[in-house]
Amino acid sequence: MENNLDHNTYLLINKKKLVISVYTSSQKRIYLKELILKKEFSKLPLEEIDYFINENIFKIEKLLKKFVEKISILIDLDIFLIFRISVKKNNFESMVIRENLNFLLNEAKDCTKKTFNNQKIIHMLVDNYKIDNQNFSNLPHNLNGNQFSIDVKFICLGNNFIIELEKILKKYQISLNQIFCVSYIKKFLDENEKDFFLMAQKLKDGLNPNEVVLTLKSKKKQGFFEKFFNLLS
Repeated sequence: MENNLDHNTYLLINKKKLVISVYTSSQKRIYLKELILKKEFSKLPLEEIDYFINENIFKIEKLLKKFVEKISILIDLDIFLIFRISVKKNNFESMVIRENLNFLLNEAKDCTKKTFNNQKIIHMLVDNYKIDNQNFSNLPHNLNGNQFSIDVKFICLGNNFIIELEKILKKYQISLNQIFCVSYIKKFLDENEKDFFLMAQKLKDGLNPNEVVLTLKSKKKQGFFEKFFNLLS
């Protein structure tokens, strides 16, 4: 069998159920199974996850006639660490804002790693840009200033949770593609898009211009934040 480069496989974990879903590259769903858990979980139901993957992964591979090599996991549990920090850069001469954003993003990320070294950053979001005491919800173009700061929101997950998930996936020769926080995904759902999995893919593809891309798999034309990949990953 071949690999699954033209398919995306997702696993949703919440306190009541597990859901596995597979989509083609054209976003057509071709597989969907769920398992209602016998009791509610506040932490990762590791045994149930292992059982559920075992029950479905070979069926998926038979359907695809391809190996499933990667899976993205959506977690809807209260196990994320969420916090915000602000970083600032001063310059007595007018600075080019876009050039200095790189410096601030790295400083914010390095500070987080030093302070929470047992956590992995799942989502890194710029909530606000402040240029000479003026706030912007999005990064302005062609603007210089003497003071520049950003407010950054981090959504992190404990390394121990990730290690346990990777152990399970390794049993089936699957690697962990990406983890998503469902509470973050929910903010982008509406009447036109109610599918958690498809919204996760859209966010991964750059739907939110203020999310810093921390992983990059494709060689498509990069958005502004994607250009920081080599520095931030």
